[in-house]
Amino acid sequence: MSLNLFTPDDTAILLIDHQIGTMSWVRSTDHAEMLANAVALAKAAKALGLPLVLTTSLEDHDQGPLAPEIATVAPEEYAARIQRIGVVNAMDDPAFAAAVAATGRRNLVIAGVTNDVCTVYPTLTALGQGYRVQVVADAGGSMSTQADEVALRRMENAGAGITSTNMILTELAKSWASPAGQALIPIVGELIPS
Repeated sequence: MSLNLFTPDDTAILLIDHQIGTMSWVRSTDHAEMLANAVALAKAAKALGLPLVLTTSLEDHDQGPLAPEIATVAPEEYAARIQRIGVVNAMDDPAFAAAVAATGRRNLVIAGVTNDVCTVYPTLTALGQGYRVQVVADAGGSMSTQADEVALRRMENAGAGITSTNMILTELAKSWASPAGQALIPIVGELIPS
């Protein structure tokens, strides 16, 4: 039986609204860990040559700018980020939907802040459009633990895989001896608590 796991050849990573203000609203998880996981996903995309699509919403409001750590890791993608003007479901934004389609990938790794707003609706839309989706739960969070649990359950019930940063990175690696595995070892190593 084939597990049909995601591979570097068929996967794109979408980071949605990892903005300074938006992340400050999260109460369901540790902020530093959430940001470190999002940065690790961006680093993995760069290391493996995966398409990386970044988006923000209302940067000039309370949501604020994208986390500078992500901009530093992926400067080209940061410059090309989709700056939404209040559209809640990123997949409803024509520029974002076009950027996702332009990746040519049907497997999407999605992380967003907050999971109960910024992640849930694009995930449900992408699933409805025939994409396979894995939501990286620990690279996002919500305003409460209950809101986070409900959002993750809703996405899982709709067909999304719920994963962790370490889990999706090791899935993409498949073997530490592979080129992907070798590229990901240092990124995974940075996630190990000291």
